[in-house]
Amino acid sequence: MTYQTEQLGRVVIRFSGDSGDGMQLTGDLFTSETASFGNDVATLPNFPAEIRAPAGTLPGVSSFQLHFADHDILTPGDAPDVLVAMNPAALRANLADVPRGGEVIVNTDEFTDRAVRKAGYTGSPLEDGSLDGYRVHAVPLTTLTVEALKDFDLSRREAERSKNMFALGLLSWMYHRPTEGTERFLTSKFAKRPDIAAANIAAFRAGWNFGETTEDFAVSYEVAPAAQAFPAGTYRNISGNLALAYGLVTAAHQADLPLFLGSYPITPASDILHELSRHKNFGVRTFQAEDEIAAVCAALGAAFGGSLAVTTTSGPGVTIKQETIGLAVSLELPLLVVDIQRGGPSTGLPTKTEQADLLQVMYGRNGEAPVPVIAARTPADCFDAALEAARIALAYRTPVFLLSDGYLANGSEPWRIPHLDELPDLRVRFAQGPNHVLDDGTEVFRPYQRDPRTLARPWAVPGTPGLEHRIGGIEKQDGTGDISYDPANHEFMVRTRQAKIDGIDVADVEVDDPDGARTLVLGWGSTYGPVTAAVRRLRAAGESIAQAHLRHLNPFPHNLGEVLGRFDRVVVPEMNLGQLAGLVRAKYAVAAESYTQVNGMPFKAEQLAQALKEALHAH
Repeated sequence: MTYQTEQLGRVVIRFSGDSGDGMQLTGDLFTSETASFGNDVATLPNFPAEIRAPAGTLPGVSSFQLHFADHDILTPGDAPDVLVAMNPAALRANLADVPRGGEVIVNTDEFTDRAVRKAGYTGSPLEDGSLDGYRVHAVPLTTLTVEALKDFDLSRREAERSKNMFALGLLSWMYHRPTEGTERFLTSKFAKRPDIAAANIAAFRAGWNFGETTEDFAVSYEVAPAAQAFPAGTYRNISGNLALAYGLVTAAHQADLPLFLGSYPITPASDILHELSRHKNFGVRTFQAEDEIAAVCAALGAAFGGSLAVTTTSGPGVTIKQETIGLAVSLELPLLVVDIQRGGPSTGLPTKTEQADLLQVMYGRNGEAPVPVIAARTPADCFDAALEAARIALAYRTPVFLLSDGYLANGSEPWRIPHLDELPDLRVRFAQGPNHVLDDGTEVFRPYQRDPRTLARPWAVPGTPGLEHRIGGIEKQDGTGDISYDPANHEFMVRTRQAKIDGIDVADVEVDDPDGARTLVLGWGSTYGPVTAAVRRLRAAGESIAQAHLRHLNPFPHNLGEVLGRFDRVVVPEMNLGQLAGLVRAKYAVAAESYTQVNGMPFKAEQLAQALKEALHAH
């Protein structure tokens, strides 16, 4: 039989099945091979919050979408070109996202009458004509997997668990993906169970061979490496949480400080704790506390002791930590608070994404307690955002909020590993002795004697002779740090703490405006990819639109007011109900227009392009 190979510029694939079908692992392995091949890639894992959601039901469906291309891409794709559905529930939950003419690969073994009804169908979608508009490949994945593993000493149930590897092998054949990395991974992952490793590798190879021999797949596809998309360098695929963890380790190294993480496990931030616990050899100490309060208090204690201190959490944990963050404001100690945002309020949507914590991190403490806020924009950018958060915390002796979200945390993309000479010098000087002379000539240490440029107070490590000083949350006397209830001193200290944050040196916001547009789209955080993709589409269609994206949310870049004033219209897309738009309106008296979404999923580029086009032509 003659096989045809088509050249494609880009492909979006979605693997979908029960949360126990291994869809996340399948997607991760396909992504790793795709990145190693040299394609640009962006991913969107999507899974239920339950550890083991009900099998065969719509709420129990887990999916992994990846977009890969021979050019620079920015999002995981709006819609899958190929859907792999391991059961009826996976098909029903995802089919509406597949455009007509798209490819659908279904595991026919799972389409029993009971499973079909459980998914909410009245009859089998494989037989009722509802899939006529798609290119359907009906493959008995389970049967083929069990047959491929018949010579292994495995029960049928154990053999069936390898059906995701069969599907991975089939897709790897369809898109000419490398296989060596996947086989190495399986050998390593199941090193203590070599029989299971061999079975998974056999299933993977069987899937590849099936694609090569069956007449149902007469076409395979090639997506060339994205040779022009990346600057020269060494790259690896990286998720947002992994990039953030590496950024924290690097920041501690560049500051010549030990790294301390005080954390309580919470989705979607727990992976940072898991990763940092592996790096004791880099001077990292991780403490899994009994609750969020203990975690942040331990981290603040580590900051007092001279460590680069970090606490990681999500929105519900931020709420609980706020009293201690206020204490850090009063003590004026460096503390990184990493908030991997998720859907709320309360427990909300633990595994879904949202940007709804901005106002909480800005104003969620009692009293006037200003805290700098920065936000990462892509998974790889989480590395640089961690370095920037550490720079601000160390230089200005302040807690800093670093915002990511579930979309960035679990998504992945290629990351260029930086050279050492590209990394910032974050070293700080601890106080070593007296810093003030009294009227009688006595030399003393004043713990709140400020640096005239940064307004930061000295960082005195406990145990340094002569630097003993009072610590606590009651208002401090300027300079001496003694307890003070004096009204004038309190007003001075409140205004000084605010002035310290307002005076932080942050880069000006850059504006991408090649055509002198009259409309600006202003984004922050993880909206960067969808917004940029939408802007590219509009410009390709002849529209004139400018774009700016904020990393620093408190303080805002010093040129932001001037930038906003240059445009007739400012549109702010956010995955909340308009929090940044409200801040911009309040500070700059600009009639910023909100475009919002809070459905637990990131924006789609086409959706944003349509909304922005309507804004461009509104009167």
